[in-house]
Amino acid sequence: MTRDEVFNEIKKILVDTFEIEESSIVGSSNVYQDLDLDSIDAIDLIIKLQEITGKKVEPEEFKNVRTIDDVVDIAHKIIQQK
Repeated sequence: MTRDEVFNEIKKILVDTFEIEESSIVGSSNVYQDLDLDSIDAIDLIIKLQEITGKKVEPEEFKNVRTIDDVVDIAHKIIQQK
């Protein structure tokens, strides 16, 4: 899976699960401020990423996540470890 494909999957999750307007989801979007997700939403996102990657995503990896690019980087890294 390429980085762009990961981004598109994450965007789809955010639109479908959190009802976020697709046009507001860009790499530099701040997950908490721009997209208005909270810590519970972040856990839901981690679960969805586990479904995509087929691997366990450690919540610790999300501690420093601030932007969509950060989420994509983590998911892409996990996918590449397969």
